[in-house]
Amino acid sequence: MSDILKEIVAKLPERSISHSCFEAANIILYSKDKSIVQGNGSLIKSLVREFKKRIELRPDPELCLNIEETEKIIREIIPEEAVINRILFDEQRSKITIEVEKPGLAIGKNASLLKEIKDKTFWIANITRTPAIPCQIIENIRAVLYENNDERKKFLNRVGHRIYDGWLRGKKQEWIRLSYLGGAREVGRSCIFLQTSESRILIDCGINVANEKEVFPFLEAPEFDINELDAIIISHANLDHACLVPYLFRFGYSGPIYATEPTRDIMALLQFDYIKQIKAEGKEPLYSPDEIKKQIKQCITLSFEEVTDVTPDIRLTFYNSGHVIGSSLVHINIGNGLHNLMFTSNFRMQHTKLLIGAISKFTRLETLMIEATYGGTDCNLPSRVETERQIKTHIKKAIERNGKILMPVSGVGRAQEALLIFEEMFREKTIKEVPVYIDGSVWDITAIHTAYPEYLNNYIKQSIFHKDQNPFLNKNFKNISSRKGRSDLVESEGPAIILATSAMLTTGPSVYYFKELASDQKNMIIFTAFLSNGTLGRRLQAGERTYNFENTAGKNEPIEAKLEIVTIDGFSGNAGRGELMTYLSKLDPKPKRVICSYGETNRVIDLASSIHRKYKIETNTPRNLDTLRLR
Repeated sequence: MSDILKEIVAKLPERSISHSCFEAANIILYSKDKSIVQGNGSLIKSLVREFKKRIELRPDPELCLNIEETEKIIREIIPEEAVINRILFDEQRSKITIEVEKPGLAIGKNASLLKEIKDKTFWIANITRTPAIPCQIIENIRAVLYENNDERKKFLNRVGHRIYDGWLRGKKQEWIRLSYLGGAREVGRSCIFLQTSESRILIDCGINVANEKEVFPFLEAPEFDINELDAIIISHANLDHACLVPYLFRFGYSGPIYATEPTRDIMALLQFDYIKQIKAEGKEPLYSPDEIKKQIKQCITLSFEEVTDVTPDIRLTFYNSGHVIGSSLVHINIGNGLHNLMFTSNFRMQHTKLLIGAISKFTRLETLMIEATYGGTDCNLPSRVETERQIKTHIKKAIERNGKILMPVSGVGRAQEALLIFEEMFREKTIKEVPVYIDGSVWDITAIHTAYPEYLNNYIKQSIFHKDQNPFLNKNFKNISSRKGRSDLVESEGPAIILATSAMLTTGPSVYYFKELASDQKNMIIFTAFLSNGTLGRRLQAGERTYNFENTAGKNEPIEAKLEIVTIDGFSGNAGRGELMTYLSKLDPKPKRVICSYGETNRVIDLASSIHRKYKIETNTPRNLDTLRLR
């Protein structure tokens, strides 16, 4: 494959291609010949069929109209109703990103307006959605990518050479190993190291947010050498799966990170928040904003079901996992069909108000790595309909007694789903309208949801396409972003709903609100997420009622929890026991081996035993630092 660029160029008219390069696994051809650029359709399609690779023909940058004239033409072509917010020019790659409020109007029927822009300016136009809620992190990420477009072009070409230049590690040998560096028989610090005779791939690199003694993955394991790491794959953005990625750049990692676009954006936002939180605790962060920016520049985003080569023997496909926006089932094809494995990470089969459920049909699947957060026989969660009924009942009860309701949430997933439930209750007038205060990272993450509606279910997607029907823009939703705002909220009269991070009451504004609201029995706290052993949330759930908190004078002050404590399990973004077993029954094809991890020990073992008994499939329950040979 090392001469693939020469082979492709040789199939085209002589001297028609001015430059060719890789953009990761994609092959890019540049031409100064206007007739070739404007009439390339059938020619490129035949090359794609022959070489079975993504091939794109672009105008050479010298062919493109100057920026000032191009922007004028774009504004003449795109209807005013589309509302252009900004136009970003990637001069190195002859590409433009046009950010608009209404993408459909900017694209035109059958992409007619994009074609008109190309015909008149020779720039390749891409349309992106302006978030319905202003979002600084999205603006910053897009700015980082375009301010460093020359560096990024070189990086993507280097990644492509790793894919196409042949085997680096000697003779082809057919062996595959998985090493669990974290997330085995525990909830947190997900980190799996995949090795083949040719490739070294890290799947997730998170922290344990609930265990101060065992926070980080075992990156010092002898088989893991960061200098040999080819790629990092991130299943989704939560800190327990992605927090530690920038730390790897500090120690010399220079390769790609594969994720979906929402995962890239939310991952960066949560990492910036993590730095702030660590500094607020008087500690030194493990990495700086510069490492997060490196991560952004070297992130290669994929859509669901988009197949890409990662190394000469690894092919990656993301599928919707139904956990949070952009979260993925990670499907890996090794050795051109030698072995297929799939990592569910956190997933749900059930459709929710926000997302469609995980898929269960694949072309091939030999090894399944499945989560077991709720894998025990005691973890049969109620249906989504029943769960939402419970939430509505408790919310209504607390509001009627004039209480404040605290819902500790992670920034992504449950918070946005809760907002949809509240919006529905207001719209259907099942409760009186009360303020819903959003604190922590929830507001910005909700804004990111409005930028990527294609990752949401059809109902929400269509609602967001029409700004006046966007459920996240309900007038009762209010952002809290200051100490004074928090203080005014807890001192205010009347009922209110508060969504605040963190979900387990480990850090963040949710701990502040608990301390302020705990002594009043009118108030309520509703837990909807998994709560790890030892966390304040788990202790409350277990019945402990007296706690010591440090006051402003630095002394411990006892607080008695008199507020009503409610746990609603079925609202989790993780599959319950019944759903896990059902998923195995629906999987097509059936795997030959199932590896259970990411759950407390008894739940992992319980799930693995049940799968083995019922489906007669080989199961494994590795511990951290265990290595399994798949072939």
